[in-house]
Amino acid sequence: MPHRRGDHAVVLGASMAGLLAARVLSESFERVTVVERDVLPTGAEHRRGVPQSRHVHVLLARGASILDDLFPGFLAEAVAAGAPLTDALGRVRLLLSGHRLLQTDVGLHSLLCGRPLLESLVRNRVRALTGVGLVEGCDVVGLAATANGRRVTGVRIRADGGAEETVEADLVVDATGRGTRAPLWLEQLGHGRPTVDKVRVGLGYATRTYRLPDGAMGKDQLILTNATPGNQRAAVLSEQENGLARLTLAGMLGDRPPTDPRAFDAFTASLHFPDIFEAVRDAEPVDDPVPFQYPANVRHRFERMRSFPDGFLLLGDAVSAFNPVYGQGMTSAAMQAEAMRSVLADGRALTWRPYFRALARAVDPPWQISAGGDLAFPEVDGHRTPAVRMINAYLPRVHEAAAHDVRMAVAFIRVGSLVDRPEALVRPAIVLRVLASRRGRRTAA
Repeated sequence: MPHRRGDHAVVLGASMAGLLAARVLSESFERVTVVERDVLPTGAEHRRGVPQSRHVHVLLARGASILDDLFPGFLAEAVAAGAPLTDALGRVRLLLSGHRLLQTDVGLHSLLCGRPLLESLVRNRVRALTGVGLVEGCDVVGLAATANGRRVTGVRIRADGGAEETVEADLVVDATGRGTRAPLWLEQLGHGRPTVDKVRVGLGYATRTYRLPDGAMGKDQLILTNATPGNQRAAVLSEQENGLARLTLAGMLGDRPPTDPRAFDAFTASLHFPDIFEAVRDAEPVDDPVPFQYPANVRHRFERMRSFPDGFLLLGDAVSAFNPVYGQGMTSAAMQAEAMRSVLADGRALTWRPYFRALARAVDPPWQISAGGDLAFPEVDGHRTPAVRMINAYLPRVHEAAAHDVRMAVAFIRVGSLVDRPEALVRPAIVLRVLASRRGRRTAA
C-alpha cells in the first residue's frame, strides 16, 4: 500500500514528466495540482510549450512498460487510437557504425506515436484520477518558502493578466523541463546551485511527414542510421499514427539539415546508407520540413548538493536533458517517475538526498548512452573519462558483431531500449562474443 505523505502536492509543468509525476503523487497525497503555462489542447494537438513535438518520438520498450503499469491498458488504448506498436528489433532496422544489425523478434515493444497523441492520452488518464486537477494558463513566479529557506511551502503563480497568488503545498515538484529556474531558486534560498554536467553537441534537426507507398519500408516500421565521427549525419524514419511516417534528419556540430524541400531531399540522399532515401523518394510529403536545434546534453547534479530545501523535488528534463536523436527523453521521464514512486512507497521520511540518489540511478543509463556516445566525436566539448574512451572504442565493435551474431543484436537492443543497463554489454560473456566475432571474420578473410 502507498504511504500517505501529505494533503497537497503541486507539480509545475504538464508535459510528460509532469503528468507522470502527478500520477505517482496521486498515490501518496490527497490532492495533486498540476500548474501549466499553456492552455492545454483538448485533443492531440501541438502546443507552444512542447516545441519539439513535430519531430519523431518513440516510447522505448522500458518506457512503454512503465506507462502500461501506471495506466493499466494504456498500450492497448494507444494502439486503438492509431499508434503503431513495434518489436524493438524484429521490425526496427538499425544501421549503426556502418553495419546492418541482424533482426529478430525480441518481445520488447516500442510505441511509435506522435508526441501530441501520446501526451493527450496520458493527460486524459491523469485528468480522470481522483483528487488531481490541472490549472492552465498560469506562469510560475517562484517558490514560497520559510524565512530560513529550509522548507518550500508552496508556489507563487500568476494567471495571464491576473494578480500573483500563492498555492500552499506539502510538496512542490518542478517538471518544467530544460528551462527550469530551480538552480536560481535554490541559490535565492541560500543553498547554492547544483554542479552541471554538460556535453555540447551543436545538434540541428529537421522533420518532414510523408505518406509512404505500400511496402516502402519493407516489413519494418522504423529505420535508424546513426552519426559517427566519420559521418556526422543521422536520421530516423518512423511509422506514426494515421498511416503517416515522419522523417527526422539530424546533423552534429552545426551541420544543420535544411528546411528547403529540395535541399532536405539532398541531405537525405547523403546519409551513409540509402535505405531511408529510397523509402521516401517516391513518397507524398504532407508538410514542409520543420527545424529544431539542441545545443547540449545537460545534467543537474542535485544529488551532490550540500543542502537542499525540504518539500521540493524535480523530475524529467529539469534534472537531465538528453540528445533527442537517441529517443530517450520520454522513457527517461518514465524511469524517473518509477524511481519517485519507489521512494514515496518507502515508509521512511521523504528527504531530498535519498530521492535524488534514486533519480541518479535512473538517469545514469540514458546519460551514459547519449552523453557518452556524443563524446565519441572528438570535436564535442565534454569531459572524457577513461571509461568513456574505452566504451566509445568498444561500441562500434559491438555493432559490427551484432551484424553477424543475433545474440549480440539482442543484447544491444535490450540496452538501447533501456531494459538492461549499459554494463550488460561489458559482461565477460558478451566481450568474448565480440572478440570471437571479429576474430572469426578475420580468419575467414
